[in-house]
Amino acid sequence: MDSTTLIGYIAAFCTTISFLPQAFQTIKTKNTEGISLTMYSIFTFGTIMWLVFGLMSNSYPIIFANIITIALSLVILVYKIKYK
Repeated sequence: MDSTTLIGYIAAFCTTISFLPQAFQTIKTKNTEGISLTMYSIFTFGTIMWLVFGLMSNSYPIIFANIITIALSLVILVYKIKYK
């Protein structure tokens, strides 16, 4: 593995893991009061675009990180809509 790919995996790990506390807290409490629907909609769309970019550029760190982040952000987005 070259240093560029290693840095990509480290960056992907850090940004994805930083998202987990918010996701788990939201899933546990179903409380989305402090979360903006507009922000999460744009964030989720942006994450989907990063996944597409990762797939098009064959960048595994981007692909793996964004699959996980999309799954978690979609759960929060559904909770935001469902438990308004």
